Amino acid sequence: MKAFRILATGTVAAALLISPCPSTMATASADGCPDVEVVFARGTSEPPGLGRVGEGLVNSLRGQTSRSVGAYAVNYPASYDFGRAADGANDASGHIMWMVENCPGTRLVLGGYSQGAAIIDIVAAAPVPGFGFTAPLPPEAADHVAAIAVFGNPSSKIGQPLTNSPVYGFKTIDLCTDGDPICSPGRLFSAHSGYTPGMTNQAASFVAGLL
Repeated sequence: MKAFRILATGTVAAALLISPCPSTMATASADGCPDVEVVFARGTSEPPGLGRVGEGLVNSLRGQTSRSVGAYAVNYPASYDFGRAADGANDASGHIMWMVENCPGTRLVLGGYSQGAAIIDIVAAAPVPGFGFTAPLPPEAADHVAAIAVFGNPSSKIGQPLTNSPVYGFKTIDLCTDGDPICSPGRLFSAHSGYTPGMTNQAASFVAGLL
């Protein structure tokens, strides 16, 4: 866990630089809740909403599962003021806990692209408040998270991918296109826009296999 406190710190620094098992859960649909909900944080400068990558992931997932799939767009500025990523982390964490309390049978899928991926890193990896993040998830929230899918993740560039998490690693897919300078040593900035449809379809297949 100490290593992942370091991860949370490193993730914020990088951004500044550039559930119970289904068998034990209540049925989500009985409460008017979706079977699955994707909580997604868009990338820098994208307009409010899921963003292009988030929409690609949700649409592909809906085509790969017979379950109902809802979506929640993390509310944050997505501006070049990267310190505001903590606002997104707090919003995502708050929504996750709302879902845990009000839709306990819903399987949650966390996702993010670019700065949004850094937000998901903070939510999943930070067990204590810090750097403006004030709403760390309680340990039991992990039981409600079926999968995590992140794209163009800054923490991958500093050697701290979320796939190393002792809690979430086995249910995380962390994708980086060849040459993407945000998540790799590459210098091909156009690669940072190359996540749809190939990698969003790949991530959706991974997620569907964990539902």
